[in-house]
Amino acid sequence: MKYLFSLILTTTLLTACSHPDPNKQVDEGTVKGSTYHCPEVDWTINIPDGWDVTTKDKLDELDTKGKEAIAKTFSGDVDTKDLKHLISFQKNQFNMFSSTAQPFKEDSAGDYEQQNKALYALVYETFTAQGIKADTASGKETIQGIEFNKFTADIHDPDGDIIMHEIMYSRLINGYDFGANINYNNDDDKKIMVDAFKNSKFDKNYPVR
Repeated sequence: MKYLFSLILTTTLLTACSHPDPNKQVDEGTVKGSTYHCPEVDWTINIPDGWDVTTKDKLDELDTKGKEAIAKTFSGDVDTKDLKHLISFQKNQFNMFSSTAQPFKEDSAGDYEQQNKALYALVYETFTAQGIKADTASGKETIQGIEFNKFTADIHDPDGDIIMHEIMYSRLINGYDFGANINYNNDDDKKIMVDAFKNSKFDKNYPVR
């Protein structure tokens, strides 16, 4: 479930970063210097200067907490066994970019879009179940000629002030449900992460859906 990881980032504070071997923190792809490449989805992105690759231990911890949060609103089984963590990097505990890929096969036209709508609803319901007010919106955005699904959430504190933002991009690529998720609490770090994604390269020309 591609939004499992990004969802819990908005409800859990991250601990301090360390500097482990970045290639041991990803399930697919490789990191060379500040560049990450994943051949499974034909994707290359540069890690911003001064940002740290998020550790696999932290990703696994967030997955577990995400499952626990979703279980409060969803009675079915949350299957993440095929979910692959690609590159994730963060500046601090509030500003983080993450990406995932999970095999997905459409049995009929529109299956993928229906899954996205169901997941958007689940994300909103999970926030609500935890007593968190969130303003959400969904749509499309074309980046370098490639159309992505886009979901946004503004998270409020009990006084009504916005304390966290989230942007989720997704699209089918090479039989994978690819997701890029951005969590931020200020416009400067948002710009760094959004620019990193919008300047990243997909090696093939995917048609607009």
